[in-house]
Amino acid sequence: MSNSVLQNTPPKAFQNAAVIGAGVMGAGIAAHLANAGMKVLLLDIAPSALTDAEQRKGLTLQDPEVRNRLALSAIGAMGKSKPAQLYDAAYAKRIQAGNLSDDLGLLHEADWIVEAVVERLDAKREILAAVESHRKPGALVSTNTSGLSVEAMTEGRSEAFRSCFAATHFFNPPRYMKLVEIVPTKDTSAGTVAKLTELCERRLGKGVVLARDTPNFIANRIGSFGMLTALEDTLKFGLTIEEADALTGPALGRPKTATFRMLDLIGIDTLLHVVNNMRSRLESGEEKRLYGRTTVLELLAEQGRLGEKTGAGFYRKLRGENGQSRIEALRLDEMVYEEQRKPVSPVIEAAKTAKGAGAKARALLAAEPSHKHAQFVWSTLKRTLLFAASQVGVIAESISDIDRAMRWGFSWELGPFELWDAVGLPSTVKRMRQEGELIPEWIESWLAAGHTSFYSTEGGKRLYASMERQSQDDGPPWKRSPDGRGREGQGALEIARKEAKVIKGAASIVPRQEPEAEAVTPSVVSREERPEPDVISLSALRDAGRTVLSTPGASLIDIGDEVACLAFHSPNNAIGGDILAAIHGASEEVSRNWRGLVLANEGRNFCVGANLMLLLMEAQSGDWDEVEAIIRMFQGSMLRLKRLDRPVVAAPHRMTLGGGVEACLPADAIIVSPETYFGLVETGVGLIPAGGGCKEAALMAADRARAAAGGGRFTLAGLQPQLNAMFETIAMAKTSTSGREIEGFGLLRPQDRHIMRQDARIAEAKRAVLELDREGYRPQEERRIAVAGREGRAVLQVGVQAMTLSRQISEHDALIGRKLAHVLAGGDARAGAEVSEQYMLDLECEAFLSLCGESKTQERMRHMLTTGKPLRN
Repeated sequence: MSNSVLQNTPPKAFQNAAVIGAGVMGAGIAAHLANAGMKVLLLDIAPSALTDAEQRKGLTLQDPEVRNRLALSAIGAMGKSKPAQLYDAAYAKRIQAGNLSDDLGLLHEADWIVEAVVERLDAKREILAAVESHRKPGALVSTNTSGLSVEAMTEGRSEAFRSCFAATHFFNPPRYMKLVEIVPTKDTSAGTVAKLTELCERRLGKGVVLARDTPNFIANRIGSFGMLTALEDTLKFGLTIEEADALTGPALGRPKTATFRMLDLIGIDTLLHVVNNMRSRLESGEEKRLYGRTTVLELLAEQGRLGEKTGAGFYRKLRGENGQSRIEALRLDEMVYEEQRKPVSPVIEAAKTAKGAGAKARALLAAEPSHKHAQFVWSTLKRTLLFAASQVGVIAESISDIDRAMRWGFSWELGPFELWDAVGLPSTVKRMRQEGELIPEWIESWLAAGHTSFYSTEGGKRLYASMERQSQDDGPPWKRSPDGRGREGQGALEIARKEAKVIKGAASIVPRQEPEAEAVTPSVVSREERPEPDVISLSALRDAGRTVLSTPGASLIDIGDEVACLAFHSPNNAIGGDILAAIHGASEEVSRNWRGLVLANEGRNFCVGANLMLLLMEAQSGDWDEVEAIIRMFQGSMLRLKRLDRPVVAAPHRMTLGGGVEACLPADAIIVSPETYFGLVETGVGLIPAGGGCKEAALMAADRARAAAGGGRFTLAGLQPQLNAMFETIAMAKTSTSGREIEGFGLLRPQDRHIMRQDARIAEAKRAVLELDREGYRPQEERRIAVAGREGRAVLQVGVQAMTLSRQISEHDALIGRKLAHVLAGGDARAGAEVSEQYMLDLECEAFLSLCGESKTQERMRHMLTTGKPLRN
């Protein structure tokens, strides 16, 4: 399997990293550095006492197992954590455990040292002093702090050290959260900012924003304010916490955790820590008032009700005598729990029927304006938007960085300024004025100039409102204007990268001090948003009129260089007749006019499978001709992709299940991003893959047997182990927990490739198409598949029978297993016979139709559609 990464990566010199602190964040960062292929040294303190288990083993405080206990424990937990920290449990071998007493000398080998110890300034200063004594010249050093003063940490450090130092604030869990806030100080060199950005974006697959060295930086500053505001308004308008969560979750383009479930998740104590940090570092009394410790939070903390970590917070989960659990919600007026109630109102219902975050927010504000739910939403939204506007030039250089930080760090669908545009900038500002609110001067200036939104698009480029400052001293590259852009319209990062090229040895650029606020004259202009590297936005191309063909379920979009992308956009991207028709239409169009085709989309998931509801309806009505027609159309569409006379590259992401996998397997190559959850899961609904999935699995098994035999003929003994592995993967409905794990399931081919940045998958797939085209692409030819036949089927069915007798599977599971074995082994063919692809497709169709007629299969289909979970009957 190829491990190549198509995208450009940082210099090869960055292969060794060290993380100091093996707590939750330190271990998570170390795991993700290992995911990126780095060798990692993980250090923590050497324990001062033995555990009972160590005493029983006869160990002493001098044994390495004891001295490295904290780091070893963290590494051991990585392979068992839920959600998984590592892409593959084997990657734990890339991490070396050590301790701060014995192993500081090993820091000299590290190209990047990440400090992630306890959030105390004195502790961090002490660690950084030790790091300076052992790091090699030029090595990058960063702190993972969520809001302490970055500059204060460098007190007593040399100029050379300070130039190579910044904060890299990862969000928890580091593997899954996209955001990294890079926080330079006035002494951080441009080269350091550039290198850290390259490492985080290209090597770790993260989204980077530049934050100013202010309390809690960007995302936590705005996110914590938003949660405190929602709590205050919940009390003000007399809402229950269920009502507030219904109005501040998906209805407002936010995660399902909304406000109070999010507070329980992060912990009441954690929020109070953030509030205390803000209050200790903010200077004005008005700012401190915004971060008040409310009575509700104080009471919960005093009572030890800190959220999920203690079993109770704003919600608590109880398990009844029958084993069923129930959720209770806190009543804020009496501070007692009652069974949670589903909130209902015309405001909530209006948001449910609207499509998209912007439309939902507009619906919340427009439906029944006098209703307390609408008043709550307006108050909370208004205060959050005005607060975000007041922070431009304070916590970040641009509204773009603020919006990205909230999308990537708090999973908002729209950042505050994007949401403000969506609900109507002029109309909402007018309403705010009428209510006596003070509008920031830069927004008044922007509106007075005739603008009606913060963002606009010109020539395919996204522009945003940028508050500029004019000064005799333009400061370091990332502070030369309030939107983070430098001279001659260049982005700060581009300037940093260029200036980094002239640095010899240790970075030597020492930026000048930021100009005093009173010496600055603000103005507002349009600036081009810094694009994410290697990102092709299908929505932007669609808005720019680059759609070539479209059906209700899919669109063919011109992504440049004579390459087209077929993007699914049906509900859940489930494959139905409209998508299959689009595949046929796109194939014809690409064959005539394009160099190749990419299969990708920007939905929440790539594809969750076939349209199960349609299949169930036809099966229940007994219209077997229609069911067969659906199967044959699906098979034909996949063959059409496989036989296309232009290269086809698939770029799946997140959930790629059942028919989604079958849509990828005909491609000439699959570009696999890390968070791709890939599996042929049809047995979970009582079926088997019938869109070519079994046929492709049998083909891959035969190819592996042939490769193991040196490329020549192989025997049944060589084929059977490969077939057994494929059978287990499909019969057990195995789904990968990462892109890397797919390889172990046998569902990738040698030509398929891994990347680290999910958002670069479309650009990578496009490059792969062009590469295949330049090499003189020849379409895939009809293959003959060597099968295991009756003898191989018997081996598979013996395994099914053994699991049935041991009660590991049900009788219906066994029936499905026997059908699957029959298809994968090539039916009644003799062992070693070579059959056509169409022969295998016919076997798939026959077995699928037979299982559709089973009542227990239909029960499984219904259960999945109603609950989203598989039924084992």
